[in-house]
Amino acid sequence: MTTPPVHAPDEAAVPAARSADVPGADAGADAGERSSRGLLARAALLTAVLSVAGSVLGLARDQALARLFGAGRETDAFLVAWTVPEFAATLLIEDGLAFALVPMFSLALARRAQGTVPGDPVRALVAATLPRLTLAFAAAGALVVAAAPVLVRALAPGLPDHALAVDCTRLTATCVVSFGLAGYCSAALRAHRRFLAPAAIYCAYNTGIITAMFVLGGRWGVRAAAVGVAVGGLLMVAAQLPSLAGQLRHPDGRPDRRRLRSRFPFGFRFRFRFGFRRDEGAGASPRTSTATATDAPTPSAGATAGTNAPDRGTAGQEAPAPRTTPRAADTPARPLALALLGTVLLFALCRQSQVLIERFLASGLPSGAISHLNYAQKVAQIPMTLSLMLCTVTFPVVARAVADGDTERARARVERDVALAAGLVLLGTATVVACAPQMVQLLFQRGAFTAADTAATAGVMRVYALGLLGQTVVGALARCYFSAGRANWYPLGAMAVGIAATAGAGAWAVGPWGVSGIAAANAAGITVTAALLVAGTGPRSVPVRVRRVLGDLARPVPVAVAAAVAGALVADRLAAPGVSPAVPLAAGAAAVVGVFAVLAPVLGVRGAVPAVESVRRSLRPVTRRLPHGRISLRIRFPLPRRLPPGARPRRPRKSRGSRRSR
Repeated sequence: MTTPPVHAPDEAAVPAARSADVPGADAGADAGERSSRGLLARAALLTAVLSVAGSVLGLARDQALARLFGAGRETDAFLVAWTVPEFAATLLIEDGLAFALVPMFSLALARRAQGTVPGDPVRALVAATLPRLTLAFAAAGALVVAAAPVLVRALAPGLPDHALAVDCTRLTATCVVSFGLAGYCSAALRAHRRFLAPAAIYCAYNTGIITAMFVLGGRWGVRAAAVGVAVGGLLMVAAQLPSLAGQLRHPDGRPDRRRLRSRFPFGFRFRFRFGFRRDEGAGASPRTSTATATDAPTPSAGATAGTNAPDRGTAGQEAPAPRTTPRAADTPARPLALALLGTVLLFALCRQSQVLIERFLASGLPSGAISHLNYAQKVAQIPMTLSLMLCTVTFPVVARAVADGDTERARARVERDVALAAGLVLLGTATVVACAPQMVQLLFQRGAFTAADTAATAGVMRVYALGLLGQTVVGALARCYFSAGRANWYPLGAMAVGIAATAGAGAWAVGPWGVSGIAAANAAGITVTAALLVAGTGPRSVPVRVRRVLGDLARPVPVAVAAAVAGALVADRLAAPGVSPAVPLAAGAAAVVGVFAVLAPVLGVRGAVPAVESVRRSLRPVTRRLPHGRISLRIRFPLPRRLPPGARPRRPRKSRGSRRSR
């Protein structure tokens, strides 16, 4: 439930964390912690729902691609060009740019809350970074257009239709600009605790691609999908611009209600609210006085002015002693560091280069191998994407805690997120392994996609699923290394070691096992990177407890193995030539979930109970009062004027066609 802010002109915010000597401080801290957890749970639920919608549209996009163009040479040519939006999404939206911008915006919001910097630090950050980054995006897009022939030849030297791949690559190169702007808007909105618009961008993106394929596919062939990438990128930016403009125009996130009321003194007003707002914390106004214990403490007036006078509490007691850990918000403002941006982008580029290795090795295999790898990867990575939604939502929280010097809160948040994400991704992994043939048959087997394509894709997808836990750990822990907003080269080194392992294992395994060997090399390489990132936590990042994290990662593994075996037995028993694949798929998935739900608490899986509690907390306000999705109707009438003594009120004139009230 959202608490309306209480504004006090020309006063700083009330400090968030109070001393233990103040009566009621522990109760307020516990209430604030529960409120913060409920907010994050609802935000994660909203992000997950919209991400599922985007993933469903992504599957519909892949289905349309398979139905219209099959798994032949045309599709292989487009999938080589598809490397450009895949890299751009990873570098500019999902991982790379977000790792650099979210801590910077969190730091600017902390300075805004303190009020120690003249002007608005958030607007100053946008003015200093957005024009330069836009020019860099445009230059990179132009470079991709010019170097498209060389790029295609380097990515897939054995590709049959080289010219078609070059045309598709040049059409998709426009996404470098649009994805860069979309990623910038997403990072800024997430730092402001606005998750609705960033979570909806892939719905707009996939809608544009699907529409372009069906409208232009008959005339332009597979080039229509490349045109759809360009259109979808523009829709991603358009979906977020209004929300970001509102945040920059109104620092507290709300327009001036008094001015609106002076213009419209009476009448009807409809308001539809759907979203998650936190008035106390990052993105709140400096005048907001409803801060909780989970937010950064705002320095007192004496500390802001640079004096050493002790601050007094409400009961005449001294305020708590200042933190001994230096806060990033107390350091002078710094521009967008090239070292930070370089390490972040190189890390994301190195991680995404796994796709380059796969397609390079698969280009020498029979026609359709790249398509089988692509379809298998798209479906197998859905559990990883959903499990990382919580880390995406809590990344601004971790960055804000690091900026405030609250290392303990950041560590607790990271450990909880890793445990929960591991449990969720292993549940999805068990489902993918158990029901892979039924999934592929239900999603893709129609039109030019044959039963042989289904069998090949299902086999690759089961091997891909073995690396999902490593992918999730890398995505969760990489945020810890970059949460302080400083350059960190260790994640890049760990990722480089994993890429080397992928390339070596893939070159050795592609001969005897084909596409399955390439998928196994991918799983092995990303697992090596995950192990290195877990071992390197400490002074380089948020200092998590390694033994506890390893225990949280190991306990769900036997549960997932047992659930996968049970689900596979049920799905195979119900599969028959005349039976729809939806029936064994539903039964197998239900068996996986049932076995996992029974065994997880028995074996002490840490993420099982928090997952149930998070869903319960997130659904409780919705079932009781629906505070975040409601339509409120307000009717305002002007008050009657006071008449002087002896004056008679005027009778209202009848309008034409009115009827006398009964």
